[in-house]
Amino acid sequence: MKARTIEKEERGQVGIGTLIVFIAMVLVAAIAAGVLINTAGFLQSQSEQTGEESTAQVSDRLETVSVTGNVTDGANEINKIEVMVTKAAGANDIDLNATTAQLVGPDGTFNLVSGNVDLTGDYFNITAFRDVDDSSPVLADAEDRFIIEIGLSGDAADVGGSTIGQAALQEGETALLTLNTQAGGQTEIRLSVPDTLDGESSVTL
Repeated sequence: MKARTIEKEERGQVGIGTLIVFIAMVLVAAIAAGVLINTAGFLQSQSEQTGEESTAQVSDRLETVSVTGNVTDGANEINKIEVMVTKAAGANDIDLNATTAQLVGPDGTFNLVSGNVDLTGDYFNITAFRDVDDSSPVLADAEDRFIIEIGLSGDAADVGGSTIGQAALQEGETALLTLNTQAGGQTEIRLSVPDTLDGESSVTL
């Protein structure tokens, strides 16, 4: 049987078809590569942002310098808590106006905000003890020391009239104070009132 020969015109048709398929494959590959590049860029940007936020949660926190309690005149109870804070090593600037606090005491749980922001609910006051760069209420320098004041219900005259729902702490009572910075960094402070307050005007908690 005689073999069939392919004419020049048929060869040209086959070559054009192969070229069209090849161009289509190249286009599909290019589109897929573009999608992969865009996705990789988005994931990289998202991972960098997540990493920065996670780092801030760990590093952007408050460090406690001292915790004291003011003793009510003529009564053995704590009517005000004073917490001196600074920013932790490696922390960025911390705005105390954007910091929240939670006090868990014998009378329940109380959520507090800075009195400079919202005076309608429970709040704490901020006093600059040492502000080397005049940045209050922002802890911007490692040498900055600010005092967070929390007035407890009791003798309001001794705490400037600003108190929260927690009653004055009695001898031997305990409470837990948690400070949360804007970045999510947490600092837990366990408060423990001494067993006796006789003759004291202020004590270390």
